[in-house]
Amino acid sequence: MVREVDQAAIRRWRRRGFYSETVLVKVLEKNGYKAVRVPVSNPSLSPLPDVIARKDLHVYAFEVKNARYYAYFPRKQVEKLFRFLDELIPGPNEYKHGVLAAHLGKKWIFKQIRWEDWEKNKLPEKERIIKRDRGNFDLKMGS
Repeated sequence: MVREVDQAAIRRWRRRGFYSETVLVKVLEKNGYKAVRVPVSNPSLSPLPDVIARKDLHVYAFEVKNARYYAYFPRKQVEKLFRFLDELIPGPNEYKHGVLAAHLGKKWIFKQIRWEDWEKNKLPEKERIIKRDRGNFDLKMGS
């Protein structure tokens, strides 16, 4: 009996993530980006973001969380964004962006992580976005 409840909870949790990723793709497209959801972006060792987007010469790798009041992004997930951008996207780093996206109710908050923090191994164990945060990434401006 407990196992059935656990499976149902996991399905609901995954559906929430899928929903937020799909909504983010639509939001990005409305703001002039070309965007796709990466369907295999489950917790794995592969350096794949949840959503990949492009606007002009810039490429964006998004890690997406759906929460009510706050979202936590473990260091490993943030590192995967930069591994993806570094290993699989050619070009200078100034055109590649790792962005955390928190879907908090109807509100989106975006936080761009600095390349220097990743390169110098200064990423915190967890990045946190709280509903009252402003974020440091503007979709309309692209940074």
